[in-house]
Amino acid sequence: MNGDARDLAIVGGGIIGLAAARELLIRRPQLRVTVLEREADVGRHQTGSNSGVVHAGIYYKPGSLKARLCVEGMRSMYAFCDEHNIHYERCGKVIVATDASELGPLDELEARGRANQVPGLRRIGPEELRELEPHVTGVAGLHSPQTGILDFGAVARALRDDIRGRGATVITNCNVERLTRAGHEIVLTHSDGEVRAGRAAVCAGAWSDRLAVASGAPADPRIVPFRGAYLKLRPAARGLVRSLIYPVPDPELPFLGVHLTKRIDGEVWLGPTALMVGARDAYRLTTIRPADVWDTIRWPGTWKMVAKFHRTAIDELRFAFSRKSFVAACARYVPELRVEDVEAGPAGVRAQALGRDGALVDDFVVNELDGMLFVRNAPSPAATSALSIASLIADRVEPALS
Repeated sequence: MNGDARDLAIVGGGIIGLAAARELLIRRPQLRVTVLEREADVGRHQTGSNSGVVHAGIYYKPGSLKARLCVEGMRSMYAFCDEHNIHYERCGKVIVATDASELGPLDELEARGRANQVPGLRRIGPEELRELEPHVTGVAGLHSPQTGILDFGAVARALRDDIRGRGATVITNCNVERLTRAGHEIVLTHSDGEVRAGRAAVCAGAWSDRLAVASGAPADPRIVPFRGAYLKLRPAARGLVRSLIYPVPDPELPFLGVHLTKRIDGEVWLGPTALMVGARDAYRLTTIRPADVWDTIRWPGTWKMVAKFHRTAIDELRFAFSRKSFVAACARYVPELRVEDVEAGPAGVRAQALGRDGALVDDFVVNELDGMLFVRNAPSPAATSALSIASLIADRVEPALS
């Protein structure tokens, strides 16, 4: 592709980058679009390493991008799967208050869910909770019947095939290093040369901040990688879970706590943890990359975050190294769960934006600079919201396209 000018270049072959390419090609079928992906195939990182939950929009602050785009995105995602014959299940979810101290936060979640117009959301008592999940114990709960499960990696592959069918080019093993403005074009310098385009959108996940800064954007916010590890229920214990079982989360954190997740392949996962790690691809705890460590420790917000959440960090370390503690966190609301019921599971890495002030950025963040658009923060529920995030990107990119 060296020297071949395109109308639009998209950096990142995850679910958001691919969805953005599709949305713009639907609006402008004649566009010359190229997607550049650093890995050997699409959807290799957050897209393909998450729990596979289609979120309904309960948790997010009313009026935020997450709230609006998650509710819209859930509907669009189910419709896309119907169109492309991708299997999914609306298995539903319960959020469980285990004692009276959690009723206030549960009230707040219910209020948020109703403000966000989450379909079918309802408050339930302990009897109905047991009807839905016979092995769960709690004093109250929220039931979200439209929450579901699917394979987002399969969605990414379907998006790739869709945009290729519309004339787009998808280039893999292509690591983009920076973007620069050259007259009326944007030059994307990559590992094998360069691509020129009229407009560019960067959807680079864990590497989004690094690429943005290299292209002249502000340093704030910084991506800090959090490793999310899972355990799995052994086949004989899978009957403990019918759907998705979540705790009432800490409202100060953008993580949802250790929960039990039915998977579309029949497995049941426990987790994830949320441990700050030494590499943006630390699928193994032993993976450490000096450049990633340096980026994290020199960022002022890292130390402010650690000072504020040091007790949470200790809990996460305990979960990471003690299977007994990990299981005990889930056994609060599934008391029959035992250490003998679980085995090692997979891990993913969450690209979490962290402000200079130490705040964990809770909403999606999309910035623009001189004809370049950067998705700076897109953690969960970004996979659920991918098609609606794509519409947001297209709304901002399309007016400047020739």
